[in-house]
Amino acid sequence: MGSLVDPLAILCAAAFVLSWLLTWMAILYAHRRGMLDQPGFRRSHAIPTPRGGGIGLVIGTVLAMIVALAIWPGGVNAAVAVAVCVAALVVAMTGWLDDHRALPVLPRLMMQVLASVLFMAVLLHARAIAWAWLPVWLVLAVWSINLHNFMDGIDGILGLQVLFVGAGLAVLAWHVGQPVVAIVAASMAAASCGFLVFNWPPARIFMGDVGSGFAGFTIFVLIALLFTRVRLTLWPALLLCSGFVADAGFTLAWRMWCGKRWYTAHREHLYQWLVRCGWTHAGTGGLYMLWNVLLATPLAVWAVACPYAGPWLCLGLYAVAAGVWCFARHACIGRLRSRGRWHAA
Repeated sequence: MGSLVDPLAILCAAAFVLSWLLTWMAILYAHRRGMLDQPGFRRSHAIPTPRGGGIGLVIGTVLAMIVALAIWPGGVNAAVAVAVCVAALVVAMTGWLDDHRALPVLPRLMMQVLASVLFMAVLLHARAIAWAWLPVWLVLAVWSINLHNFMDGIDGILGLQVLFVGAGLAVLAWHVGQPVVAIVAASMAAASCGFLVFNWPPARIFMGDVGSGFAGFTIFVLIALLFTRVRLTLWPALLLCSGFVADAGFTLAWRMWCGKRWYTAHREHLYQWLVRCGWTHAGTGGLYMLWNVLLATPLAVWAVACPYAGPWLCLGLYAVAAGVWCFARHACIGRLRSRGRWHAA
């Protein structure tokens, strides 16, 4: 593993530079094509802002993915390499088209399912997963794509999460002897840094569906590849993702419970309530990073050191997250009502 350090550094540097350069170019392109997110009732920004900056994250990560999956000694077989790259690009291209002109929900969902099925097919062929679990894996893949899209609503928050989860998965993969996954995850984290140069509040460009969908799918793929090789890595991986998974999951469950149109745009995620209460984008993103650093990281390390404690650590952290989500949401609504500024999403 030591011999991989220098090439890993080169790939991460290349991913950062490519992402930075392409994000800068995407700003110029978006202005020329009129790809601007306009302020609105369900938006958290005040001025028209370009979208589609995630194209840098996509290209920077995919190039590292090609090297790591197809060329690196000890990498996975060629079929998995091709399937992962093609599926990730299908998701990214669907998002890129959606950034140009809003696609209907059904075609967008069908492309996400197609990409997920392609990845699952090679895992089934390799007997890495069982047929009986295919529907569950498919739902999780599509959910991860859309989860990260839902959580991409304020400056910097998704870029920071991709940086954190990518770095965490890289360390986890390195620890369990999976250098290919480590290289891809680390390169994704580096590419996210290149994007964040332009997305840090106040953002000069948004990630757009091209980046958020790709990030969600790639994180799912990395966790799936780790799980199929070392089963007990699932728990630390879920702990690393807990901040976003909890907010998106509890928000969706609440809206379904209340009989709302859960599949439509809204602004009821906890991060959106915080911004509506006066928190800055940087401050809100910082709160999620505090969760990641102070709770998710130590518990993930604990789950690695004591693998069979992992399920209980996950259960405990997500229970705490549920309590925090309910308390903070209630506090935000109460504060907005006291100011006469509360409106249902």
